[in-house]
Amino acid sequence: MEYKVEKTSAPGRDEVEVLGATYEEGKPEGEEIGHWRQKLDTRAEKLKYLQTGERYWYGTDVYGSEKRKNPA
Repeated sequence: MEYKVEKTSAPGRDEVEVLGATYEEGKPEGEEIGHWRQKLDTRAEKLKYLQTGERYWYGTDVYGSEKRKNPA
């Protein structure tokens, strides 16, 4: 795949090179898309997938959009 590089002006500089689109056009194919349960084999893998996805809301070490890093 060849990447498109565009030249554009930037604040405080003359011209810079900016990387263009890096995706392949089209839509994903197949019935298995989005079926994460079939992609993971063991119960432990499924639990880890869910915990990783929900740590944004339930984690104590990360700060989601509804939580403040420093209490008011």
